[in-house]
Amino acid sequence: MASRVNDQSRASSNGLKGKVLTLDTMNPCVRRVEYAVRGPIVQRALELEQELRQGVKKPFTEVIRANIGDAQAMGQRPITFFRQVLALCVYPSLLSSPDFPEDVKRRAKRILQACGGQSLGAYTISSGIQLIREDVAQYIQRRDGGIPADPNNIFLSTGASDAIVTMLKLLVAGEGRARTGVLIPIPQYPLYSAALAELDAVQVDYYLDEERAWALDIAELQRALCQARDHCCPRVLCVINPGNPTGQVQTRECIEAVIRFAFEEGLFLMADEVYQDNVYAEGSQFHSFKKVLMEMGPPYALQQELASFHSVSKGYMGECGFRGGYVEVVNMDAEVQKQMGKLMSVRLCPPVPGQALLDMVVSPPVPSEPSFKQFQAERQEVLAELAAKAKLTEQIFNEAPGIHCNPVQGAMYSFPRVQLPPRAVRRAQELGLAPDMFFCLCLLEETGICVVPGSGFGQQEGTYHFRMTILPPMEKLRLLLEKLRHFHAKFTNEYS
Repeated sequence: MASRVNDQSRASSNGLKGKVLTLDTMNPCVRRVEYAVRGPIVQRALELEQELRQGVKKPFTEVIRANIGDAQAMGQRPITFFRQVLALCVYPSLLSSPDFPEDVKRRAKRILQACGGQSLGAYTISSGIQLIREDVAQYIQRRDGGIPADPNNIFLSTGASDAIVTMLKLLVAGEGRARTGVLIPIPQYPLYSAALAELDAVQVDYYLDEERAWALDIAELQRALCQARDHCCPRVLCVINPGNPTGQVQTRECIEAVIRFAFEEGLFLMADEVYQDNVYAEGSQFHSFKKVLMEMGPPYALQQELASFHSVSKGYMGECGFRGGYVEVVNMDAEVQKQMGKLMSVRLCPPVPGQALLDMVVSPPVPSEPSFKQFQAERQEVLAELAAKAKLTEQIFNEAPGIHCNPVQGAMYSFPRVQLPPRAVRRAQELGLAPDMFFCLCLLEETGICVVPGSGFGQQEGTYHFRMTILPPMEKLRLLLEKLRHFHAKFTNEYS
């Protein structure tokens, strides 16, 4: 602080004006924002990649970025049908080419006709192209066994993240003890903690039960809620299913219990369901909050407010860069829904190529169409390989002394618990680092493997974890897991 004041006074004495925007004058909420999956450890990974390109000798030949769920960056091939339709939408002159199947051409024409000037380069209405919202509604209805979905309750978005932040903006209000509290799972995806810090809302942690495969416990929700009411006004309950970073898949019974809890306690429900296609464990099944809510009947189905989110970035699609997603709202106050539309209009519209891609995801080829066979084969190949990777990850980690990994029931990550020797914990404290951050940095420097410390997601006091994706190609994943296991043994021996 003193050095910055001195810098400004020196600038004044030199006839230079001090900066208007400094760390002291900027929005303090932004300074509190942290986002672990792209945090300091990733910055160091980028530096190491640069050093390798410059010929600096390292104990490894490449950096393996297992820090983020970016499937195509890890080598997953795009689904052919999606990219063919998108190619025609972006460059309609290709519609006359004999290289594309007729159903691909029909789909591209249909999407283009719904765009202003029949071009992806035109703005759309703020909530997204009406045709695509109708297709999303039909998808939700098919997914949920015929329960109707209204296109007017669906808003397309820049990935799921943008829609989640928009919903939180609507929900956050008040000051002091009246300030909005938002219950989020711990471990959580850091989007939630970052958004709450930016919005100056109160983060209310409820802990998932690691000993029961990261189960969501209603008694723990009640504990968190009761404690929070002493210092804020809890209004929102967020659930991530399948879980990120924990990979658990909620049972239907659990979802019913959560809905009853939210209803009885007067909480708005936010269901992050972007991994709904990623369910691998035998006996596990994805149940949407919307479907369960509607099947519970009155009073829940008629009154419980819900927003559920989906994205093209995950699943079998892995189309992260196109930033396509949607939110469906249920039982939202009609006037608030208008305000939501207004808020989205400030950003004009979601990326139109992302909207087009979302349309293909929610209405893929059907058996009678030429592209169906290849589409099905590619989709099943991606999901089967992810299921095999999930099983391999659990198996290899649990063979290692000092590492415990719960079953990866779904999503794209494992969140193993690691034992760290007391000397390593003390050394981390001397360096001003969280112990699992120290472990992950040492791992990166020695092996080139980039994973994210559990402290970036939240964890029970005294436990240490890291999150890694299961996305690398199978042989690279096997090598990564073996190297990580050996490194942990070496690290433990060094600091014992």
